[in-house]
Amino acid sequence: MVGKSAIKPSNRKIYLYLLPGLAIYAFVVLIPLLMAVRYSFYDWSGGPNLTFVGLDNFRELLRDQVFWTSFGNNVFIIIMSVIGQVGIAFFISVLLTRSWVKFKQFHRTVLFIPNVLAAVIIGFLWSMVYNQNYGLLNFVLKAVGLEGWVLPWLDDPDIVMGAVTVPLIWQFIGFYMIIFMAAMQNIPDELYEAAEIDGASSWKQTLYITLPMLKNTFKVAIMLCIAGNMKVFDHIFVMTGGGPGNSSTVMAQYAYDVSFERFELGYGSAVSIGMLVLSLLLIGISQWIGRRGEE
Repeated sequence: MVGKSAIKPSNRKIYLYLLPGLAIYAFVVLIPLLMAVRYSFYDWSGGPNLTFVGLDNFRELLRDQVFWTSFGNNVFIIIMSVIGQVGIAFFISVLLTRSWVKFKQFHRTVLFIPNVLAAVIIGFLWSMVYNQNYGLLNFVLKAVGLEGWVLPWLDDPDIVMGAVTVPLIWQFIGFYMIIFMAAMQNIPDELYEAAEIDGASSWKQTLYITLPMLKNTFKVAIMLCIAGNMKVFDHIFVMTGGGPGNSSTVMAQYAYDVSFERFELGYGSAVSIGMLVLSLLLIGISQWIGRRGEE
């Protein structure tokens, strides 16, 4: 009989197994983060010459109207995505648990397909959909007699944020649907059976059983939604490039423009750090609201 000590790996072996993953994480995440923090205290345009400016970049960041406009655009995307991605995904997940829904596997597959496509492809596809002259959306509106609704969807500052948010919602509904459906499988069937015996309708079962049981899942989904949409970049870069003007600029787009269009790498690092701090702040607020709701 083999003793426990013979099969239990030593701490040294455990650390050796973890070392490759930790090394990759440090190289990809920690080192670039520390370098960004360092460069944010310098006036640097590339090359070996760095001029230390202390907190000047952050003082300028606090007065930067474009940065706060881009932050407002990110907040708009987050609010719409929480409603759209998380809300619609939960609604679809509930529908797919109903016995009268046919071809459930087909529906799940179709809804999840956009999630595996590259963001650049999504942006390019929706750019063609929104095109004012030959786009699918305006073509359909004209075909059904709604010429008055034909708009320059990506060229009007008043509607461009709503237009670029729709592809983001569409792409990631399947991701949150999988999360909710996995969580629903852990809800005991006995709860639904007892509710059905008591005469509770399907929607009352959803309201009084499914929603409370998925409380922690909703917290995780909202946190992922905030984190994901605070760093959104590819879709908007392909569709509008942040335009017209700065009306669809988000923080990642602004950090890119400052760093690689204006070559203000020190200030671009400060923008990135500001983006990180605001992301953590929003996630913290969402967690605090969730805890207050429990109390």
